[in-house]
Amino acid sequence: MAKTSSVEKNRNRRKLVQQYAAKRAELRAVTRDRTREPEERFEATLALAALPRNSARVRLRNRCQLTGRARGYHRKFGLSRIALRELGSAGQIPGLVKASW
Repeated sequence: MAKTSSVEKNRNRRKLVQQYAAKRAELRAVTRDRTREPEERFEATLALAALPRNSARVRLRNRCQLTGRARGYHRKFGLSRIALRELGSAGQIPGLVKASW
């Protein structure tokens, strides 16, 4: 199991990302629009920098839904490699078959 504080920190980051997603997208659109005045684009850049750092999607970490493990994460299942193997071997993931040859 991952540390509870790490899992909670990532959960709080997810909330912040959702909260600021629209504002962030709007400001990024202004900064990338070459037809706008440079001063307006610069002000948008400063406003973007003033937002909380943890509201950026880049700061999110993919974690296993069961254990909170950050490494060996499979996007399709939302699980770490270890949890995926255990559940797959127990037959609890539909369609997942352990390879044998």
